[in-house]
Amino acid sequence: MGRVMTGKSQHFQPAFVICVAVLALTAGGMSLARRRLGLYVEKEPATLREPLDAIDKTSLLPYKVIAEQTISNAEVLDALGTTDYIQWVLEDPSQPSDSGVRRAMLFVTYYPQPDRVPHVPEECYTGGGYQRLDTEDVRLAVGGAGVPGRYLVFGTSGVRLTAAPIQFPVIYLFRVNSEYAGNRTQARMALNRNIFNRYAYFSKVELVFNQSFSTPTKADALDAAERMLGVILPVLEAEHWPQVRSADDAGLGRTKKRKD
Repeated sequence: MGRVMTGKSQHFQPAFVICVAVLALTAGGMSLARRRLGLYVEKEPATLREPLDAIDKTSLLPYKVIAEQTISNAEVLDALGTTDYIQWVLEDPSQPSDSGVRRAMLFVTYYPQPDRVPHVPEECYTGGGYQRLDTEDVRLAVGGAGVPGRYLVFGTSGVRLTAAPIQFPVIYLFRVNSEYAGNRTQARMALNRNIFNRYAYFSKVELVFNQSFSTPTKADALDAAERMLGVILPVLEAEHWPQVRSADDAGLGRTKKRKD
């Protein structure tokens, strides 16, 4: 008579026992790694030290904030993925009145949830009906080693109904904990390799030169962006972004005493 194997005896077959042991060791290993090595696979959100709209405008001199815009469309705000943002128009009084870089829209967004990297200009402007005419990863001369960024040009056809130019450049970058990333892929990689920190965040800083009829050249746009970012980024680092360090710390070094 053949041997009848009960459900209980099946659970003690060697293959099953090995699988259970491997799963237990894996789970235990992850827990031990977190306790002993300080590894954090799942991050907790890091909050801003000071709200973005509390930026001291005098700290941005020589640039003047001449307009503060808000997003009233609920669908656009939902697509943005955050309510922590500023959309300011900055003016450089040193530039001629007809210069395409005299004014720029500064768009800073902040994301305390480290598992999302939404809303990049490539999707935002093309979704709004613009054509992407140029894309280039660039190195911006800001701080000692510079920072990575992305240079884009968007355009539209048809009759011009506003003061915006037919074509305009956009320059943006990400701040991921204490390092900079030039595009969404780099930002995700920075988040994924930051395994020794319990907290994580990222922020996007974007400059849009669409505030006049003139379209600046690439050289003029990059030069203007570097000068603006040389003022804006240290203020954000010193006053607003959380102090969450990573393996590749790229602070710009400009410090400012915080207000009480």
